[in-house]
Amino acid sequence: MTNQRSADSRRAKIQLTLLRGVVYFILIVLTILCLFSFYMLIINATRSNAQLQGGFTALPQGHFLDNLRNAWTDASINIPRGMLNSFFVAACTAVLTTYFSALTAYGIHAYDFKLKRALFTFIMAIMVIPPQVSAAGFVQLCYKFGLTNKFWPLILPGIAAPVVFFYMKQYMESVLPMEIVEAARMDGSNEFRTFNTIVLPMLKPAIAVQMIFSFVASWNNYFLPALLLTKAEYKTVPIMIAQLRSADYSKFDMGKVYMFILLAILPVLIVYIILSKSIIKGVTAGSVKG
Repeated sequence: MTNQRSADSRRAKIQLTLLRGVVYFILIVLTILCLFSFYMLIINATRSNAQLQGGFTALPQGHFLDNLRNAWTDASINIPRGMLNSFFVAACTAVLTTYFSALTAYGIHAYDFKLKRALFTFIMAIMVIPPQVSAAGFVQLCYKFGLTNKFWPLILPGIAAPVVFFYMKQYMESVLPMEIVEAARMDGSNEFRTFNTIVLPMLKPAIAVQMIFSFVASWNNYFLPALLLTKAEYKTVPIMIAQLRSADYSKFDMGKVYMFILLAILPVLIVYIILSKSIIKGVTAGSVKG
């Protein structure tokens, strides 16, 4: 009997080891696939237009500084201005989206009122509506009120973010006991002070997660900016990249395009690195109910 249990235990350990090996192998393959495109972007940024047209290579070439200089000094675009415009829009959108979504989630989570379930259902229903459905009417409204070539039409709609609201609400259910809120109310704290000084610090991991997602989504947004921003000084990075790609074929330089794409990714990487510690906490803690 003892020998049988020992054999079963060894068999279970072997199976567990094999399963763990398979999981690690799959994760390694997925990691390589994810990083390969980024690696090839760096490689292509070091190649000239003629080399890029010549075919694939996995080794870097010596035209990195040439491509950087050509992209940075291109007369048709202003890369520093475009990156500043994109950063302003993306940063404002990320801050407003996370704050007001957390505030809305707090209102749904902390209060009991008659239409609470209907309001939650309504917000969830909005989440499944594609933004392109309302884009035509929104753009028409912006042109009517003279809101073109302004950043606010790109920033303020981000306040209404059902996906961020849903994530914040689920996270609050995991980490925010109502006893803390009730204690703050008994001590005379008003609701905004309670939210800003007690609730928000508890939501730091979730805020970090949603800030990076909102920042990346706004940074990469091309659809609305292309419709609302027509003046060169207001154009964002995606519009400028599309402008480079649509250049005259005789002046088209793929090395310059790859270099600009690489420069466009760097701010996103910096923001991710800054918020990376909180991102892991937010992803794990929000999925486990305490």
